Amino acid sequence: MEKWPIGVFTSIDAGLGVKIEVAHELGVPTIQLHAPEKETRTPENAEKFLAQLQELGITLTAVFGGFEGESYADIPTVVDTVGLVPPATRSDRVQEMKEIADFARLLNCDVVALHLGFIPHDNSDPLYQEIVAVTQDLLDHCKANNQALHLETGQETAEGLLQFISDVGRDNLFVNFDPANMILYGTGEPIEALQKVGAFVKSIHCKDGTWSDQPGETWGAEVPLGEGDVGMENYLRTLDELGYTGPLTIEREIPQEPERQKAEISHAVNLLTDLKAKIG
Repeated sequence: MEKWPIGVFTSIDAGLGVKIEVAHELGVPTIQLHAPEKETRTPENAEKFLAQLQELGITLTAVFGGFEGESYADIPTVVDTVGLVPPATRSDRVQEMKEIADFARLLNCDVVALHLGFIPHDNSDPLYQEIVAVTQDLLDHCKANNQALHLETGQETAEGLLQFISDVGRDNLFVNFDPANMILYGTGEPIEALQKVGAFVKSIHCKDGTWSDQPGETWGAEVPLGEGDVGMENYLRTLDELGYTGPLTIEREIPQEPERQKAEISHAVNLLTDLKAKIG
């Protein structure tokens, strides 16, 4: 694969990504896929989807898990509803994540990813130990499928994420780095964070955002690529220094405005293409 193929976050019947046809129309050669609904995750549908990818000349690079009941309405709601951290939904979600990994295997995809949720900052907290254990269990399932698990950044500081990876102690746990999430959640300056976790970064998002006036308490704002506080050229140069050559996956989640979403992704494709040419 060429260095830094452009990618886009897509979905079939669940999640906020664009349709695969839009990726094709924009000439994007790679996608990450938001895992489809349970009923859609069948061997027959996997076969059809693989045939469609082949026909369109698109490579699937990761399958993202997501769960019913998750809400990103505000930061406290994320704490209560997202990922594998909330105790009430955890066992069902771990089981579903294993099923998503098995579906990804049917798609010949060796990367699954998710937002784990807000891991407690105090690693002596019993909840922290529980999350370490469920993550180990999920990673062992992925390992049997010859898959890696990528945790999307945002809810933890770079230091917190490194500590967690170390405590989990599995060799198939990596990072899907999203620079805008560091800004939106107020968890750290993205370039600095990227340099710290760089050794574990195996996939990335290209997304942009602006800081909240109360970082960590209220959301920052997601904005079109190149119009926020990430600094896309600096971001790509840092990825280059770290030796990252994988896909540059654009994530722009405004599915309620499909035309605007498509236009902004098209703009992002052009921006990244120009920066790729500039950086080399």
